[in-house]
Amino acid sequence: MLDLAGPMQVFLSASEHARDSATGLPIDYRVSVVSSGPDRVQGSLSLAIDAAPLPSALMPGTTVMVVGGKGVEAASRDPLLIGWLRSHRDEAERICSVCNGALVLARAGLLAGKRATTHWVDCDKLQRNFRDVTVDRDAIYVRDGKIWSSAGVSAGIDLALALVADDHGEAAAAVTAKWMVLYVKRPGSQSQFSEFIETIDHDRAGAFAELHHWILANLSRDLRVPELAARAGMSERTFARKYRTLIGVPPAETVKRFRADTARHHLRTSTLPLKAVAARCGFGSIEQMNRVHLKFYGLTSRTLRDIG
Repeated sequence: MLDLAGPMQVFLSASEHARDSATGLPIDYRVSVVSSGPDRVQGSLSLAIDAAPLPSALMPGTTVMVVGGKGVEAASRDPLLIGWLRSHRDEAERICSVCNGALVLARAGLLAGKRATTHWVDCDKLQRNFRDVTVDRDAIYVRDGKIWSSAGVSAGIDLALALVADDHGEAAAAVTAKWMVLYVKRPGSQSQFSEFIETIDHDRAGAFAELHHWILANLSRDLRVPELAARAGMSERTFARKYRTLIGVPPAETVKRFRADTARHHLRTSTLPLKAVAARCGFGSIEQMNRVHLKFYGLTSRTLRDIG
């Protein structure tokens, strides 16, 4: 439901509270929910959604947004829906996907030769089944021409805010985010990892859940594969292979992201000097910490401190 309701609320809030940054005129988004199937679509949380039929033509300036969910596999095999997307690709001003809705766009051929993202759990499936797509596994959202795609669930809100900014300016998006009590409009380049690490299936990951807790408590130590493998009671080769299979990233990536996120927490909640934060989190220097923060959050370490 959030894949659908989150972006819808962004467009509603923008229309009610924001104005175009350049002209000062009110914003007027009009949202329709359409479906190739019945006029009442069963969503998650035991909620049904009223939907209109797929339109035969699109109004100028229309954005098409395909949302995700458990019905994506069936939707990908729906010839009416796939055909409709293909026949209206040139007519739409933008075509977007939320979460694993990217799989539907890919099936329709709309992601061929494009960069795209999806929920981290479906990145491998998207890349495996559609080799002509360049999958950005770490982005909150990706824009490639008129095609936009977003990561899982709440990232649809970030995508919708980016669309508002594209249409009406950053100030309009900021006002909308404020009305929705969102902390900050995240840049598309920000890492999915915070969401990813919180949703790891720790039962499936076995001993790695305990290992993650140990890593967080020992960030200043040497946390290369030999140390982690010994901690997990495995050979280095077995550990590296099993970790990548179950967690989806190499061990070094987890360590780097834990360090980045913990450093961000210290920068926001303490007055420790940057050098002290870097040392406490296992970075060799402020410059190294800064590079990692730019990579994962699109912001410098000092900016992370300033925004609190």
